[in-house]
Amino acid sequence: MSSLIDKAKEFVAEKIAQTPKPEASLASVSIRSFTRDSVLFHSEVAVLNPYSHSIPICQLSYALKSAGREVASGTMPDPGSLPASAETKLEVSVKVPYDFLISLMRDIGRDRDIDDEMQVGLTIDLPIIGDFTIPLSTKGEIKLPTLSDLLCGGGGGGDE
Repeated sequence: MSSLIDKAKEFVAEKIAQTPKPEASLASVSIRSFTRDSVLFHSEVAVLNPYSHSIPICQLSYALKSAGREVASGTMPDPGSLPASAETKLEVSVKVPYDFLISLMRDIGRDRDIDDEMQVGLTIDLPIIGDFTIPLSTKGEIKLPTLSDLLCGGGGGGDE
């Protein structure tokens, strides 16, 4: 009897392993905009849903790090769902006080370039499997705006 149960478990595990799962990628971090008191960083998660039905997204969690320090983190609960057989792009925006970035720049140098690492966990609800988290990360370098950039207005733009 136990060998029959073991075979059934093995069969189900194999079928689940062979089932296509959503795939995701994370774009590099860039500066979306800035004001006199903060910088809005931006990244984008592209998720491909291989199923013929939509999949609910439970949450999207993120952490932006630089020089080994966490700059900002948060969670976007229930950001919607992934439409059937389509690619969906989810925006990840992180607002960071400019004074924090200035203190970070003092620690790492005067060239206005900061190394960044964005870590994202996309948790979706897959049928039968349940909650499934896709871990993503990207590393890069961002050139921060100068003081004259801030005084002249809040455009945006980064190297990436």
